[in-house]
Amino acid sequence: MARVTASAYTSHVPAIGAALDHGRTHEPYWQKVFGGYEFSKDWLQANRPDVVFLVYNDHANAFSLEIIPTFAIGTAAEFAIADEGWGPRPVPKVIGHPELAAHIAQSVIQEDFDLTIVNRMDVDHGLTVPLSLLCGQPQAWPFRVIPFAVNVVQYPVPSGRRCFQLGQAIRRAVESYDEPLRVQVWGTGGMSHQLQGPRAGLINREWDNRFLDRLIADPAGLAQLPHIEYVREAGSEGIELVMWLIARGAMGDVAGGPAPRVAHRFYHVPASNTAVGHLILENAN
Repeated sequence: MARVTASAYTSHVPAIGAALDHGRTHEPYWQKVFGGYEFSKDWLQANRPDVVFLVYNDHANAFSLEIIPTFAIGTAAEFAIADEGWGPRPVPKVIGHPELAAHIAQSVIQEDFDLTIVNRMDVDHGLTVPLSLLCGQPQAWPFRVIPFAVNVVQYPVPSGRRCFQLGQAIRRAVESYDEPLRVQVWGTGGMSHQLQGPRAGLINREWDNRFLDRLIADPAGLAQLPHIEYVREAGSEGIELVMWLIARGAMGDVAGGPAPRVAHRFYHVPASNTAVGHLILENAN
């Protein structure tokens, strides 16, 4: 059977992708950011999955304000790189896993989670920046990817509790798939940041690190945080962190297994006008 072996969490700041694409990673401003992912690239080489279920939010590229699904799963064989206004990023196209994606959709929908099935979808920096951070600049991504888009742009957005429950359903779906695949679930977005209004530029180091502490040790409690706390403490775009709870819900300890091993933890301010957070958790069994 397939199994979830690990989860990874990372910010997906678009400026990080631009710095990498334009060869600026050696600049003093960016060195500390990219340095925090050197361990992760080595770790991924040693713990390469067959499939990554990648949770991210679209930035008005696959979906406009005319149609905004709360949860959308990409079931295509491949996904093109979106043109976000300055041309697509120079990264490989994303190869999907239609069979596992369809199985997850079937299983999760039968557990009463309403997913939108997307058979054609361009993917933007929300998905490609995490791939670049952990994979570098390969000619082809070293595993298949199932894109899973969550609406954290237009209210109402899903609660942290709902996202945490969904992660548990995704783990059950993966474990019921009759092929010995190694699957990782990645949660992306955040950490604290606000892009507009009087509080533009807000970063809350203390709150961010407390979030990381609780994500490791108290995910069920963390899932109960109301939207207003994310907005008040982490800025209007801090709500993206509910997507990390999908990945955390997919870990084995939530279903009664042993606590995960913290393989890596990293936090840095700033990258563009955002706090960068990163975490890797390994299932103990």
